[in-house]
Amino acid sequence: MQLVVVANPKGGVGKSTLATQIAGYFASQKHAVMLGDADRQQSSKLWLSLRPDTARPIASWEIDRDNIAKPPKGTTHVVLDTPAGLHGKRLKDILKQAHQVVVPLQPSVFDIFATQDFLDELAQSSQAAKTQIGIVGMRVDERTRAAEQLRTFVESTGLPVLSHLRPTQNYIQLAARGLTLFDLPPERVQRDLAQWQPICNWLDTQKK
Repeated sequence: MQLVVVANPKGGVGKSTLATQIAGYFASQKHAVMLGDADRQQSSKLWLSLRPDTARPIASWEIDRDNIAKPPKGTTHVVLDTPAGLHGKRLKDILKQAHQVVVPLQPSVFDIFATQDFLDELAQSSQAAKTQIGIVGMRVDERTRAAEQLRTFVESTGLPVLSHLRPTQNYIQLAARGLTLFDLPPERVQRDLAQWQPICNWLDTQKK
């Protein structure tokens, strides 16, 4: 089983968007997918309730937000959407099960500084050696100075930047319907799928 954790201690950085899209990618590959939501806002759980029956199935991983248990047998891929403020014992407990951690990060000085301590905590964790960690730039306009600041910061961490995702209404409109880019005909979202290809390749490097 492959467990992908989407985490950043700062709220509003796009964790639920990233978690639902990753679950959608795994579902498009015909895997047995579960999506867990440990955030108080329960955005990913709401998204699951909106998902149409005609879309590839993604099961809900019903979890206690304070005690992350192992997913049920028969599941091959699990995505966990985590709460803001994740650190300390809760972070360590989650990392014990995680194979990959995806950190969404927006090109804002506030987001960058809020994430620095989290990345340091990840690196210092005893589980870091066995866990792949990747960063995804969220709502990045490559033409801006903020995007350059984001690139400079991430380079200083030594962690891989999987991709930069552009600011587009596609994610908002799809979320309202319980769908992802991977549920649509590829020709309708070619530009976004191209930005997702490096993320998908990275996710697929995890040995099952």
